[in-house]
Amino acid sequence: MQPFSSTNIKKVKNFIEELRWRGMLHDMMPDTEKQLQQEITAAYIGFDPTAASLHIGNLATIMLLKHFQLCGHKPVALIGGATGMVGDPSGKSAERAFLSEETLRYNEACIKKQLEKFLDFEASPNAAEIVNNYDWFKGIGFLEFLREAGKYISVNYMSAKDSVKKRLETGISFTEFSYQLLQGYDFYWLYKNKNVRLQMGGSDQWGNITTGTELIKRKENNNDEAAEYRAFALTTPLVTKADGTKFGKSETGNVWLDPAMTSPFQFYQFWLNCTDTDCPRLLRVFTLLAQTDIETLETQHAEAPHLRLMQKALAQEVTTRVHSAAAYEMAVAASEVLFGKGTLDTLRSMDEATFKGVFEGVPQSSVNRTDFETCPSVADLLSVATNHEIYPSKSEARRAIQGNGVSINKTKITDGNSKPNFELLLGRYLLVGKGKKNHLIEVQ
Repeated sequence: MQPFSSTNIKKVKNFIEELRWRGMLHDMMPDTEKQLQQEITAAYIGFDPTAASLHIGNLATIMLLKHFQLCGHKPVALIGGATGMVGDPSGKSAERAFLSEETLRYNEACIKKQLEKFLDFEASPNAAEIVNNYDWFKGIGFLEFLREAGKYISVNYMSAKDSVKKRLETGISFTEFSYQLLQGYDFYWLYKNKNVRLQMGGSDQWGNITTGTELIKRKENNNDEAAEYRAFALTTPLVTKADGTKFGKSETGNVWLDPAMTSPFQFYQFWLNCTDTDCPRLLRVFTLLAQTDIETLETQHAEAPHLRLMQKALAQEVTTRVHSAAAYEMAVAASEVLFGKGTLDTLRSMDEATFKGVFEGVPQSSVNRTDFETCPSVADLLSVATNHEIYPSKSEARRAIQGNGVSINKTKITDGNSKPNFELLLGRYLLVGKGKKNHLIEVQ
């Protein structure tokens, strides 16, 4: 593939101004804005394949690439097939565990598929591109790398980086110490072979990114401080909550972009449950809504906070972009079930991941399939057959039914002596409603 060739930039939105009003600009090297105004520029962000999915922390930097492309520039997403074998010490208090090469290759494929959902690979002249640093590192020997990169960056320079200084007290291996040199060489390789002029990332990556600009400067200009070179760095603030704590985790851990790891329902619920204080920033970082639209939302929300307009807009925008409009609609319908407003048709339409997400934490009993099929009455099913976990006795189950307090699969039960003849959701579940509380029966 031929390296990207920059051309004069057409009249589009100013990328730096876009980041400023969105609160997405943390730091940048001098003349970065000038470079972006004078020509279409290629920029990259790296994503190490440390898991089979990216998470919403990564989504903040993906949005950098998205805005970069919408402003007329060329985004390059780098998958760290090589650097992922080492591990970035930035923000880490301990050494990463090594992943097998087989796991890394699998993770690479998964991440590549995810990145392809967010960027336009057909746009001309600024089509997005995905590269993998394993492609150039796999052919470089240790001695060659020392000559090509190690010679130009001093240990003093590397040790002064915050990502290294914080770890020197507790201990850092040579492997992780060398990570910034590997990342710096990535920038140099892309500068030479793909005409990439800018590296972007989270604010914790400033040290690694500027190692790349320093390596380019020293290799290209033979340490001539007066010589001109065009390699730039830009970072975005790490997204935190209003109280300063880290954003992006739920009670169960990371919020992943892969629907198999975080269901669209759980994903939607995460955004829907964001606080009023956090929403203005999150709308600016994670959506493509225009400034006037966000400000209008803020005004409307302030007038009727109970309607949670900001949360609903945020959840809709991000769930639709990461998953799909259909997944968003399903998540909304599933939420109705959670709050008691859904129907049997809604239950029937849910896939297993959504179903489990909706009823995660709901009390559950199991019944042998034969026992279910031969159960003499609904009252028996709700007491004896389920080991008295729903109702302690058949008589109490009957009283609850007579009091109009029991439903199965969203249908009120009126006769406790009738034989159970219910459709099994997903082929094995019954949803029992006890007043406002739910209980699942799994038929095994």
